[in-house]
Amino acid sequence: MADLTVANTILSQLGGRRFLVMTGAKNLVGSENSLSFRINSVNYDGKRVNVLRVTLDPSDTYTVTASYLRAGKLTTVAERSDVYCDSLQEVFTRLTGLYTSLGTMGRV
Repeated sequence: MADLTVANTILSQLGGRRFLVMTGAKNLVGSENSLSFRINSVNYDGKRVNVLRVTLDPSDTYTVTASYLRAGKLTTVAERSDVYCDSLQEVFTRLTGLYTSLGTMGRV
């Protein structure tokens, strides 16, 4: 059985249950060094995204990969490397346009 400590930590850093509710993330799959999940299809820079994978790198940063899965074919759309844990939510939002929490709702 795989150790899902890293996958659980990634989910927590993304916002935990609030993240799941706000984004509609589903089909979560964890491994010893990553977390993958599906979202409803969104546009990123003119391309569609519906799968994201967050991988812990040896440098203790993350690589976030945004992909599109259709008919069993996975196409990488964008990838961000050297992402620190406190930037995971921001990178997710930039890649998908989806917010990870209600936050300040635009208030300053």
